Amino acid sequence: MARPRSSEQTRTDLLAAARGQFAREGFERVTIRSVAAEVGVDPALVIRYFGNKAGLFAEAARVEIRLPDLAGLPPERIAAALVDRFLDLFEDSPNFLALLRAAATSEPAADALRDALLAQAEPALAAAALDQPARRAALVGSQMLGLAFVRYVLGVPAVATMSRADLLEWLGPTLLRYLTEPVGR
Repeated sequence: MARPRSSEQTRTDLLAAARGQFAREGFERVTIRSVAAEVGVDPALVIRYFGNKAGLFAEAARVEIRLPDLAGLPPERIAAALVDRFLDLFEDSPNFLALLRAAATSEPAADALRDALLAQAEPALAAAALDQPARRAALVGSQMLGLAFVRYVLGVPAVATMSRADLLEWLGPTLLRYLTEPVGR
């Protein structure tokens, strides 16, 4: 006889199933019913725990960017710290890549990615920004999201095969310029 599930275990199982399905199929193709069926529960439980599919996605796709404290770092260490952290995020967080893939075609996914960048990355990057922290942080984000897309989603060989040291050598000066160089007008 099967043991009854705890509500926390059911919620955890639903999130795991949703993460896998969203990563494989994208936001549009996943249904509340398919997630519930994978876990073997009634679809009403998905609604109970997450409200709707967008709520399920927002929870399943939550990422922790956790940028290092950049305040007081010498400029040559800022780029290395950023490249290392973003590569760790891209390589160790299937949620992040699922979110990136889905953001191109799904407004809830784009919102979740934008919210993560604005709430988590922008304040950390502002500590190293010369001025205009929101603009400078957005440019760093665009560079790193572009790298993630080309390297991990598209798998462009010239970038996908680069070592971390090579990526730092190529990206480092651009990231530093975005954060620390004055913009002439």
